[in-house]
Amino acid sequence: MVVAGGVPEGTEYLGGDLMADQQDDSQEKTEEPTARRLSKAREEGQIARSTEITIAASVISVAIYIYLFGSSLLGNVANIFARGLVFDSLAVLEPQVAAGRLADAMIEALFSILPILILTGVVVLACSGLIGGYNFSWKSLQPKASKFNPIAGFKRMFGIQALVNLGKSIAKFLLVGGVTYLLIDASITEFAEISLMALEPGLTVSASILTTAFLVASSTLIIIALIDAPYQVYQHNQKMKMSLREVKDERKDTEGSPEVKQRIRQKQREVSTARMLEAIAEADVVITNPEHFAVALAYDPSSEDPPKVVAKGTDVMAERIRERAGEEGVPLFQSPVLARALFFTTEIEAFIPEPLFEAVAQVIAYIFNINSINRSSNLRDKPVPRVPDNMVFDSEGRQSEVYDSEP
Repeated sequence: MVVAGGVPEGTEYLGGDLMADQQDDSQEKTEEPTARRLSKAREEGQIARSTEITIAASVISVAIYIYLFGSSLLGNVANIFARGLVFDSLAVLEPQVAAGRLADAMIEALFSILPILILTGVVVLACSGLIGGYNFSWKSLQPKASKFNPIAGFKRMFGIQALVNLGKSIAKFLLVGGVTYLLIDASITEFAEISLMALEPGLTVSASILTTAFLVASSTLIIIALIDAPYQVYQHNQKMKMSLREVKDERKDTEGSPEVKQRIRQKQREVSTARMLEAIAEADVVITNPEHFAVALAYDPSSEDPPKVVAKGTDVMAERIRERAGEEGVPLFQSPVLARALFFTTEIEAFIPEPLFEAVAQVIAYIFNINSINRSSNLRDKPVPRVPDNMVFDSEGRQSEVYDSEP
């Protein structure tokens, strides 16, 4: 079916979606990444990483080990080779003997370099968490179609990151090569003297020069690492940045739709109301308006704390409070002015304000007198509590200049 303008039905809708997607893609990612975005990226294995720190630390640690223990390592390797070059008739006549000796020599050589392997592993493990922390994600190991996309691979080969890696490789070559050349050039006289030395002293001096050059040259990798680390953090942060639409969509997903939030608030109100009505059982008196307001007070004579409000409400809620008070045997006391003053000045579970101490004390003393087991024949007259002028309110919560007892 074709609609006005010759456009097939449905094309406009699909085109709108495509335009919306294009707008999302074209939007600049100017907003800092949210905690949720960073958390999801971490779950997928996307964290800031600097391989240059790991490379520099591992190479320098090996250089230090060789500088300190190189002579011992070299002696062990030389002994292994020396024994391997000695052949007797048994090794010649029995191939199994020669193979066994070769295996023993390989195992001994492996144990000689084992400290270097362990040191390298420990350093790599320690440095891998310096930036971005330690993180392992199965998702990063799962195959993805994008990894096999030749176009995406072509972009990675000739993209900005590839140029950065090329620049780092060139910088490392120039730094290490340049420092090595300068060191060897400075030691050219010593190399000339080595030719006049005996074999063993000459090897010792040569090894000392080369290990020192290796240590100094490898230390230049620290420069590359110090530049690469903040760059990787910056690049990761840029990659994680979000557009305004992404931020809004995430906020909507996190907070939920207005309907869901409304149901949550309604449920919270229901739970709060139920808890408040249950607290009326602990009340000593409910002060009423008598119909529009109801405030339940609880007081512990053994405590130094003043009375506190355990429940309050207006209209329908006030009626429910009065009904619950009747079920729990909590007496009602009618005082419109005091009920409104308590309602508008005191929150639930809060102590009454000091200006209302006297008025509330009169009511509680009267209620305790009524509830007294040994009540006298002279029952107290019902008090008419008065509140300060600045705590006289009308039914809308506005301060009233008229002090009356009307509801």
